[in-house]
Amino acid sequence: MSHFATPGVREARAALAARLRELRLDAGITGKELAGRCGWSVAKSSRIENALTAPSDADIRAWCTACDAGGQAADLVAANRQADSMYVQWKRLQRTGMRRLQETSARQYERTRLFRVYASHVIPGYLQTPGYATALMSTIAAFRGTPDDVSEAVEARMRRSRVVHEGDHRFATLIEENVLHHRVGGADVMAGQLGSLLATMALPSMSLGIIPAAAPREQVMWPLEQFTVFDDARIQVELLAAKVTVTAPGELEIYLRAFARLTELAVYGAEARALILKAIEALDAGTTGP
Repeated sequence: MSHFATPGVREARAALAARLRELRLDAGITGKELAGRCGWSVAKSSRIENALTAPSDADIRAWCTACDAGGQAADLVAANRQADSMYVQWKRLQRTGMRRLQETSARQYERTRLFRVYASHVIPGYLQTPGYATALMSTIAAFRGTPDDVSEAVEARMRRSRVVHEGDHRFATLIEENVLHHRVGGADVMAGQLGSLLATMALPSMSLGIIPAAAPREQVMWPLEQFTVFDDARIQVELLAAKVTVTAPGELEIYLRAFARLTELAVYGAEARALILKAIEALDAGTTGP
């Protein structure tokens, strides 16, 4: 596991380690005896029991067998996998390309009724045009060295994005103004993307706010990592190296509070359209930056 972990990940790991320790104590054996029964070092037992090393599924099964608690292995393996899913490196998620990731996330999009999205780097996936998505995914594939299935991944993303126009979904979207000026693809691609944003603002399900680059931040909120809130139950945070899933109530509250403060910074309606039009004009003038 990466050295990066949210408090929720650490708490889940600590809870699992505590349950494993309880099994050993209930069995009346020492860490040394457990290590001998499992055929590994005492140091490994200690690292697992102190939540310093994430155990594999096989490690958990061996631990349970050594403690005559084989019946608890399935539940502990499930808890281990849940903790592991909170922080997943992109190279693991995209090891076979990007199409599968779009398809597997489609169910989450279909289930979600209220999306709250803060975009500080790129246009949110459900608002991307095919041209913008193609340029972005091509860059990602080249940077991460993932298999190039960009065309299939873009098609899957467009299918996933139907939730914007179909079903009972609502979208509260906040985009930093600099995202409008960050050139993804050529000028024609960006012009098409920005034009699509203008059209999206007319949708009754969509609330689109732009956070001006000049907005005062002292009392409200600084630019954050890009994140998506799925209803009030789950948040996906996008880091350079990994996707982090947040479900712990305390962490959910922090992100929801941050989103509320960022909402105060954003402009909507005519003011938001003016900032998008300004970005389109900058393309025509060959300039960049808000």
